[in-house]
Amino acid sequence: MGKLPVVSGKDVCNALQKIGYSIDHQTGSHIILRMENPPHRRLTVPNHKEIAKGTVRAIIRQAGLTVEEFVNLI
Repeated sequence: MGKLPVVSGKDVCNALQKIGYSIDHQTGSHIILRMENPPHRRLTVPNHKEIAKGTVRAIIRQAGLTVEEFVNLI
């Protein structure tokens, strides 16, 4: 398992947009991303300056990526 860098909510959103996610809407400090192609997954990303490592790992898992793939997208 790779080492996660410290990332912000915007960093996560930009990385996920490279693989087909787009910003659907924002509610408060949480950005909702939606996959443009099937299976149309929805992900919630907190729009914070620094996201906890456990939260980043959960988002990576929900997106169907490995830590290495995610780090390469950043």
